[in-house]
Amino acid sequence: MNLQLSVVSAAALGGGLWFFGQGLRALRTVRLIENTPTARIRSMAMGLVEIHGHPQARSTLIAPFSGNACAYWEVDISVRGRNRSWTVIHRNASGQPFYLVDDTGSALVYPRGAVCRIRYGTEEEVFGLQPPSPYAEYLHEHNTLLTATSRLSMLRFRERTIEDGMQLFVMGTAEPRASSYSISEGTGTDGESPIEAARHQLDHDHVAVIRKGENEGTFIISQEGERDLTTGMRIKAAAMILGGPPLVLAGLAYWLSVLAALGRAG
Repeated sequence: MNLQLSVVSAAALGGGLWFFGQGLRALRTVRLIENTPTARIRSMAMGLVEIHGHPQARSTLIAPFSGNACAYWEVDISVRGRNRSWTVIHRNASGQPFYLVDDTGSALVYPRGAVCRIRYGTEEEVFGLQPPSPYAEYLHEHNTLLTATSRLSMLRFRERTIEDGMQLFVMGTAEPRASSYSISEGTGTDGESPIEAARHQLDHDHVAVIRKGENEGTFIISQEGERDLTTGMRIKAAAMILGGPPLVLAGLAYWLSVLAALGRAG
């Protein structure tokens, strides 16, 4: 038995099944998005909802790579392999909630667990041994992140941010807002800046909380509109559904031939 061929065929079998399953899952999400009507924030029902609006930070965050003020950030770090492909070795994201506002009202979005489809604002490739600022500071803060091999390779740093004023599509589970709140409670607006006063007002006025549901795990935050989002997801789902079975058949064919050879030898 050829060990290398056995490993490749086993990977093809498992990978094909995974691709097919993920394709079916993506297709289900596409249909869910298409069958869920877009709601206005003020009148949306509790449960799975689809809303559009622009974000507004609840507390100002500073993105670790760009240094830009934002409502939410995501970063990833990848190392380049011998075949020039990239392998992600680190992911991180801010967990603080932000508001989503339309012309009828506002909702508080807790982004943890969301599939975030935001375009990369920062992407840079640097040598891992002496990365420039601010990457060096980030790596120092997360000093268990890199192995010696990674330090001697090229690294890719990428950052996504959600900033005030962007147009966002959000699909998640709406829940009633808490009966109490913590930010600026009872402080009034005396001495507040206009930005602080606006955030204070939103904390009083938001009508619901949007997050990943316990029973419905679909939670998407996207910079793309619904049509572009579903088109891209449908193409990806079709590729995975069509590409999975040939990999499975190739893996099965190899193992069936191995079994047949063992049968003849016995």
